[in-house]
Amino acid sequence: MSVDLTTQYLGLKLKNPLVASASPMTGNLESLQRLEEAGAAAVVLPSLFEEQIDHEQVAIQQLQEFQTDSFAESLDYFPELDTYNTGPNSYLKKIELAKKELAIPVIGSLNGGCRGGWTRYARMIQDSGADALELNIYFVPTDAESSSQATEAQYLGLVSSVRETISIPLAVKIGPYFSSLPEMAKRLVDAGASGLVLFNRYLEPDIDLETLDVVPFLQLSRRSELHLPLRWIALLHGQLQASLAATSGIHKADDVIKTLLAGADVAMLASALLEHGPQHLRNVLQDVETWITDREYTSVTQLKGSVSRLNCTDPGAYERSNYMKALVSYTGKNI
Repeated sequence: MSVDLTTQYLGLKLKNPLVASASPMTGNLESLQRLEEAGAAAVVLPSLFEEQIDHEQVAIQQLQEFQTDSFAESLDYFPELDTYNTGPNSYLKKIELAKKELAIPVIGSLNGGCRGGWTRYARMIQDSGADALELNIYFVPTDAESSSQATEAQYLGLVSSVRETISIPLAVKIGPYFSSLPEMAKRLVDAGASGLVLFNRYLEPDIDLETLDVVPFLQLSRRSELHLPLRWIALLHGQLQASLAATSGIHKADDVIKTLLAGADVAMLASALLEHGPQHLRNVLQDVETWITDREYTSVTQLKGSVSRLNCTDPGAYERSNYMKALVSYTGKNI
């Protein structure tokens, strides 16, 4: 029996639900081609960061001033324009090249926390040929006087302004830290999001005890991290007129199947690909197809959302009752 693995994401028809998420793995053409050969249904390019946009704008201004011998003492901070190829312009060229060489959808990504030059570069990403744009919002509130409403308004204003600028599908990648995530999810869709990516995996800082410096800390995701997006996708499925993508903790076929059963349209992989290489995606895809075939499903669409809160036999399992059950049923060697 032939299994139909196709799925719809952001209005795009994908050959299967496996998407290579934004990471260094999607940063060069060779890796992108290997991912496509391994079966990736779409790729999300690494994010263009707000800081890169700001840096390029400052660099260009400084270089223009350099022509009149101004600010000579600052020349070491920025390269000359003809060698400055690591910012937005280089990013746009990567999109053009990827679209030329790949047959699968190419999704651009913007990462930041304020409007700034986002709308301008959102349009440029669209004009470079991207099939969709993923807005990777990484905004960390630090002011105790700033309200949650103000933070939410910043998200919504950003999404709305980008939506007004582009016509391609717009995915919004967010974190889980909202007091009412379902309500915020609906507001983001109302503001123009074609889909939500759950969840943005915020990288937390560390402290170097020798230098007392605050330093970045990066750790690849673990499979246990899947439970957070799994729960919220199951809760949101059927409540939004938008696509849902699961990311964080997806390493094996079992993880992909769970996200689909919960209601995700696609499962996004990054850490597993960085750890095992592009060929790992082929193994995951084969195992997903085997699982679906063995259980006599005919398509991904048939199983999608069948164990969401909307469709499962015990909706309370996704709510407070499961919390109590987990605590009461726990046993360990010291109990």
